Amino acid sequence: MKKTDQEYKQSLSDIEYRVTREAATERPFTGKYWDHWDKGRYKCVCCDTPLFLSETKFDAGCGWPSYNAPEVASSIKEIRDTSHGMIRTEVRCAHCDAHLGHVFEDGPMPTGLRYCINSASLSFEPSSNAIPTKTSE
Repeated sequence: MKKTDQEYKQSLSDIEYRVTREAATERPFTGKYWDHWDKGRYKCVCCDTPLFLSETKFDAGCGWPSYNAPEVASSIKEIRDTSHGMIRTEVRCAHCDAHLGHVFEDGPMPTGLRYCINSASLSFEPSSNAIPTKTSE
């Protein structure tokens, strides 16, 4: 069931709402997960959809959490973004349409991708509670 705008405003912090529902970007090196290295799963803060595993997280030096692949490709959708005078690929949660960040083609192998994700769009589930999901489609 899709939440209303008012329900999102009530359930999210101000920065979580601005990032996920209005496509804002948190300042680099300020989010709670940019320098977070615990083992587990990163999920959508709006709907709890599993998005990224800690095993795919790397330090890109950009100030935002960076991953080289989503946990399950179908959990995200990519949209062409031409805002701010740039051509980029926006990343959104496929389940609730929350803005997560952007993906770039300058990441490490094996994918060569860098999913640059706002901490404010994520929640974290430590590996002791994480249940692996199907990783192939």
